[in-house]
Amino acid sequence: MIAGEWAGRSLGERSVAYDNRDVILYALAVGATRDDLDLVFEDRLRVLPTFGLTLAQWAPDVLSDAGAFDHRSVHGSQVLDVQAPMPREGEILLAARVGNVWDKGTAAVFEVVVESDYFTATWAIFAPGAGGYGGERGPRAASAERAGEPRRLSLQTVPTQAALYRLTGDRHHIHIDPEASALIGQPIPILQGLCTISATTLPIAAALGAHPADLTHLAGRFAGPVVPGDTLDVDLWEGGAFEAKHGDDIVISAGEVVFE
Repeated sequence: MIAGEWAGRSLGERSVAYDNRDVILYALAVGATRDDLDLVFEDRLRVLPTFGLTLAQWAPDVLSDAGAFDHRSVHGSQVLDVQAPMPREGEILLAARVGNVWDKGTAAVFEVVVESDYFTATWAIFAPGAGGYGGERGPRAASAERAGEPRRLSLQTVPTQAALYRLTGDRHHIHIDPEASALIGQPIPILQGLCTISATTLPIAAALGAHPADLTHLAGRFAGPVVPGDTLDVDLWEGGAFEAKHGDDIVISAGEVVFE
């Protein structure tokens, strides 16, 4: 099947259950501290909206297992739009489908869309070797407007962060096994992209005087690897555009964030 024929196809539904331990583990994995009581203490708990991405992680895996793309594919970008706060624990029905599939010539980009009553999440999967079938190239990616000079924030990752984040659902071997990460040119297992972009929302919320659980929109492209323990610089512009760097290397580009 050529890549374009996947567009619009259903990837099925799943009812996913979780409890407050899952919510707290997730918050710790993306950088919450013991002082963030409403993120790590069940009596005051609020759910980080990005937690929903862990519940929906199965959807791009379904498309991969169906043979739409091979092991060379990478997670190119992510969008999350929040409709309502998630409960502290419960069961959520998720419906997944393939959105647009764009022909980039040497590669294709698959959109995987997961919808629920609480959020809509869209993965963009860059798949080398799947393009060149004569399909539409797609619109040029838009970025949030950068107004004025950015504020420079700091995000400290920790050496155990990828191992901890794996417990929230992303068990891909490149995040724990040096032999697996070496196959993609990374001698040290790398941090999950969703962990990196979700972790940026905590210092950004603090800088804006917002609560990270009040996130309503998040988007960004995964531009480079992060090794657990790296210190990232996060440049934040008025209006919510942001970019994350490790030294001179951009790791999250075209970032956008909105809080209620």
